[in-house]
Amino acid sequence: QVQLVESGGGLVQPGGSLRLSCAASGNNFAHFHMAWYRQAPGKQRELVARISISNSTTYRDSVKGRFTISRDNAEKTVFLQMNSLKPEDTAVYYCGAQVFYGSRVDYWGQGTQVTVSS
Repeated sequence: QVQLVESGGGLVQPGGSLRLSCAASGNNFAHFHMAWYRQAPGKQRELVARISISNSTTYRDSVKGRFTISRDNAEKTVFLQMNSLKPEDTAVYYCGAQVFYGSRVDYWGQGTQVTVSS
């Protein structure tokens, strides 16, 4: 079992940056693949980025080159550095823990709001 708490969201102007954090409690964080998802109003939740237990990463096309996912197993935390933010990045961002890479998310955080607006 793992509990996830996201932080770092907020209001930022287009072109700005934010760094999201997802802190995990419980054991075996290093054994989970981790992912960031987002959900904009009226849209389905979509995968933004994921990182495997061996630090292999994947990104959705629209964030490649702008977002970076990373993890610190000692701190039980996964990060999402978001640069060159665009209004279309506005969404609630969720952290997820996966037992099997690329499979369903087994544990979700509560989400953190990111708003990109001038």
